[in-house]
Amino acid sequence: MTDFGGMAAQIDRHRAEMGQDRHGEVVQLLPTLFVWRDPATIPPRPWLYGHHLLRRQMSVTVAPGGVGKSSLTIVEGLAMASGRPLLGDRPTDCLRVWLFNLEDPRDELERRVIAAMLHHRIAPEEVEGRLFLDTGREQPLCTAVQGRNGVQILQPVLGRLEAQLRTRQIDVFVVDPFISSHSVPENDNGAIDRVAKEWAALAERCNCAIELVHHTRKLNGEDGTSESARGAVALLAAARSGRVLNRMSETDRDKAGVKDDPATYFSVTRDKANLAPTSQRAWRRMASVQLPNGDSVGVVEAWEWPNAFDGLTVANLLAVQRAIDGKHPRKDPQSQGWAGYIVASVLGLNAEMDKARIKQLLTGWIKSGALREALIPDEKSRPRPCLEVGEWASV
Repeated sequence: MTDFGGMAAQIDRHRAEMGQDRHGEVVQLLPTLFVWRDPATIPPRPWLYGHHLLRRQMSVTVAPGGVGKSSLTIVEGLAMASGRPLLGDRPTDCLRVWLFNLEDPRDELERRVIAAMLHHRIAPEEVEGRLFLDTGREQPLCTAVQGRNGVQILQPVLGRLEAQLRTRQIDVFVVDPFISSHSVPENDNGAIDRVAKEWAALAERCNCAIELVHHTRKLNGEDGTSESARGAVALLAAARSGRVLNRMSETDRDKAGVKDDPATYFSVTRDKANLAPTSQRAWRRMASVQLPNGDSVGVVEAWEWPNAFDGLTVANLLAVQRAIDGKHPRKDPQSQGWAGYIVASVLGLNAEMDKARIKQLLTGWIKSGALREALIPDEKSRPRPCLEVGEWASV
C-alpha cells in the first residue's frame, strides 16, 4: 500500500530545504524596509473570546482528568455561538464554533450541551446554525502518524479539515483531547513541534482560532501550570495562549468558606500569554443539572470568590467593637482568648468552620483602623498582642 501521507511529508521537507513553497516556487528572501505608520491605523488584535482565543492563532488548555475541561469548552462554545457572557467573558460577536470531541459518544455530548443550554437558559434559536458538534467515535481525526522515516503529516486529512473550516466559516475550532488527534510519540519534541505548528498554520490559513485541549502529567496533588502538560513542551511553545485548570484545594476551600464538595470547584489560570497580560485565577463550579430523562449532568458555571464582608453592615462592626471594648482579646487565632470567638458570637458564625472568614474580617478591620493592636501583659506579665477598639464606627 502506497504511503501517500509519508510521501507528501518528504516532499514538503525537500522543498523547504531547497527554499521552495508547497507549489514548488522559489521563496525570495528579501529584506523589507520598515516604514512608520500611524498606530491608530494598525488593526487591533482580533480577540474572539477573552484574551485566550485569538483569530489566526492556536491556544492550549491543560487540565488533569475529571476536572471539567470538556464541560468548560462546551459552555464556552455556547457562549461564543450565542454571543452571551455565560462565564463572564463576552465574545466579540455571535461566532461559529465547531466542537470536535475525540473520546465521547454523540449522545453523551448532546446530554452535556443540552444540559448546559437548559442551565444557562439558552434557547435553541440562539445558537442555531452556529454550533457544530462532532465525535471521534463517528469521524476519526488523526493529523499525523509516526512512519518509518519519522513524522508523517497527513496532508489529505488537513486538507479536508481546511475545506470544512472555510466552507462553514468556522471562527473557533476546539479539538478535545489533543492526544487523540495524532499518533506520534507525545514525548518527542521534534514530532510534537511539527504537529503543533501544522495546527497553528491551519488557524492562519482559515482565519480562525484553534483550541487544543490537553491533559497534565501526574501532579501528585500539587497545582499544575500550563507547563505541566503531558509530553513534549513543544505544544505549549507553539501556542499563543496557554491556560491551566486546577481543582480547588482544601486550603482554598477553608479560605473561601466552601461547605459542599470542593471537587466541584476549579480555577482557570491563563499563565502563558504571548500577546496579552497573564490573568489571575477565575473560578468555576460544576452545577448538577437534572434532565427530563432522569440523567444528572455536570454543567460549568461562573463562581466568584466570596468577599468576607459580604452581607455585613456598619451596625455589625459597631456590635463587634462594643463586644471587644475593654476586654483586650488576643490577636493570635491559636489562643483560647482569640478575638475571633467574640466576632463569631456577635455575628452568628462558627468560630471553627468560619475561621478563615473571621481572620479576614479582623485583618480588614485592623487595616481600616476600626480595631488596633495593643501589647497587653498576660497573667505572667508577659506582653501579648491583643486587640482593642480603634476608631468607633458610626451608624
